[in-house]
Amino acid sequence: MKINEIISYLDNRFPPSLQESYDNSGFLLGDRNSEIKGALVAVDLTMEVVEEALQYGCNLIITHHSFIFSGVKRITTDSLMGRMLYMLINNNMAVYAAHTNLDNLDTGVNDILAKRLGIIDTKILSPMSNKLRKLVVYVPTLYANKVREAMFEAGAGGIGNYDSCSFNSEGKGTFRANAAATPFVGEIGELHVEAEERIEVVYPVMYEQRILSAMKAVHPYEEPAYDCIPLTNVWDRVGAGMVGVLPESMSTIDFLKRVKDVLGIPVIRHSDLCFDTVRTVAICGGAGSFLIGNAKGAKADIYLTGDLKYHDFQQAEGGIILADIGHFESEQFVKDLIYWEMSKKFSNFVSRISIQNRGFVLYI
Repeated sequence: MKINEIISYLDNRFPPSLQESYDNSGFLLGDRNSEIKGALVAVDLTMEVVEEALQYGCNLIITHHSFIFSGVKRITTDSLMGRMLYMLINNNMAVYAAHTNLDNLDTGVNDILAKRLGIIDTKILSPMSNKLRKLVVYVPTLYANKVREAMFEAGAGGIGNYDSCSFNSEGKGTFRANAAATPFVGEIGELHVEAEERIEVVYPVMYEQRILSAMKAVHPYEEPAYDCIPLTNVWDRVGAGMVGVLPESMSTIDFLKRVKDVLGIPVIRHSDLCFDTVRTVAICGGAGSFLIGNAKGAKADIYLTGDLKYHDFQQAEGGIILADIGHFESEQFVKDLIYWEMSKKFSNFVSRISIQNRGFVLYI
């Protein structure tokens, strides 16, 4: 099996199109046509991770954090980046990263963190817009069901908790085939009128090519008429952060102790504990100070994230508890998520979770 098969699956499961503009997720290094020998899953790419992959004969490393964010001008052993690249290239290894695209999925980083902490009834804290499109296609009436089903099967027609959603209207289409055409109906050089259905479906932009391919594969016309229309609608299944509730109100101190136990951290930096109990909890794995306003707007009792600065805590203003639970610590379970997804799909090669289980910030 080629590495490219793994890449294609990961791109489909964690679409790179959902990453933030500053990010660099996806296939970063290597030969996608190489045979896969084994995969190692880690949060960060470090020399220890590279050495671990070599030890176990893994030629693909899958990380959460990307290790290339800007242009690399030199690959020498004079820098840490250079040494890692030098070792990876010399050993014919490949690297793939699923970073903010995995952060932005409703089944991604924040979802697994919420599950570990016992937070239920979750929803995206700051949903994304401009990630949906509408496909309008005109189909001969007798073929409408076949085309509709093909688009649904490819990922179109999902709205909230409903699938197979479409709007359909009947009308008449006109066309005249020229001498180079091979018309399905009508005669060359003659104006033809055909009873057609106008089918409208909404779809995530990341599925566009496969939906169009599926539609064209079953559409009887050699030149299907269709429109792809950008939508500004908010899509509540992708975006930053997450908010949910605990099954019942819990002592603030007890909840923070639970967080420490689950995440394995010795200390939590926090703002004033302005509530004795908490129930509504907002979270954002990694660095989430930019969502403090969203957490307050969602009426969260407490907001858990990482990398909060001194003045970030000032924004609590007695209306929310802000708790810094660490960048790595809040994202550590992403290894399990990626590994589970890999194991469900591929069982014919070895995949491992890295034993490297700490970030770059330590506690004493």
